[in-house]
Amino acid sequence: MTWAGLGRILLKTVALFVMCNLLFALTFPLEGVGRLSLYNTLLPGRDRLPYGENPTESYSLSLDNIPAMFASHRVSRPKAADEYRVIVIGDSGAWGWLLPPDQMVTAALNRQFSAATRPISAYNLAYPIQSLLKDRILLDEALRHDPDAIIWLVTLDAFPPAQQLYPPLVQRNADRARAVLARAQSPLDAADPRFVTPTTWDRTIIGARRALADVLRLQVYGVAWAITRVDQAISETAPTVQRDLSADEAWGDITTPRALTDADLSLELLIDGTRAAAEADAALVIVNEPIYISDGANADLRYNSWYPRWAYDSYRAVLAATCTDHALVCLDLWDVIPAREFTDSPVHLSAAGTHQLAGFLFETIEAQS
Repeated sequence: MTWAGLGRILLKTVALFVMCNLLFALTFPLEGVGRLSLYNTLLPGRDRLPYGENPTESYSLSLDNIPAMFASHRVSRPKAADEYRVIVIGDSGAWGWLLPPDQMVTAALNRQFSAATRPISAYNLAYPIQSLLKDRILLDEALRHDPDAIIWLVTLDAFPPAQQLYPPLVQRNADRARAVLARAQSPLDAADPRFVTPTTWDRTIIGARRALADVLRLQVYGVAWAITRVDQAISETAPTVQRDLSADEAWGDITTPRALTDADLSLELLIDGTRAAAEADAALVIVNEPIYISDGANADLRYNSWYPRWAYDSYRAVLAATCTDHALVCLDLWDVIPAREFTDSPVHLSAAGTHQLAGFLFETIEAQS
């Protein structure tokens, strides 16, 4: 072997490596890779979408590949011919923060459905962080799985236009987000600099190595998940929601109490979500989820640490008018759960509170089905 021969081998190796990277970038979209999964075949499907920052304790992780997230979920199993499929979307409260999978709202619903005369199954496709745009993006993917009914749990902090592009999941799924904004005729800026648009380099094997590693790690963690069913690190110390409140009546960047208007709330995303569900022959119910109502200091000014009374009352009025004007199916459950059943935030429920919420949703689903 001569130096010239070694040089030719090195050049060919480099050329082949570059060619493979370019071929991958041009022909293998990351979303397509994400649909390849061991879940629901060699591994059981997860009960909720993967989310977490400490995978060594929770056997889960946060990733941006929406098809990979759904492929890991049991909703990706083939739908039975006689199954009535119910999907729940929303924020961390619906996802089941600080609750194991067998105590989240869809688990409670499935226990109630077990006595139904027809097979009814509920699937948890909620994802933490308040944002209607985040929910609307996930709704589009959920509609690929043939739901019959959709429960969309919402709260005021999911509505401000400034909140819509806050979640990393939205920023890193720019094409999906822009498609939703265009369809909903939203005033939000489709050219917002927070959107992450991958370059050709980002789509190569080297450029996408972190995203590819996340998809691979999700498969690996599936083994521990299958054994333990642990997908969230839950502290043994019971957290408590803030009872005594500030006298400050500001909500977001609105410092002085006033009536909220349509411009303050991204209502077009709700309207378009209902339209998209109808096109897929699915009934959609918008549920204003329960919130903690304090009886501590300054409870006359604020319901809780998130919401001054003026803002929340105004929001409920605007939401009710929107539901009436656009024939949306809406259910307002804001005050149905006792304060003692909230944990660390104004929308996170205990297992008992979640069971109570499931009872109200069960009645709604029965009426829809």
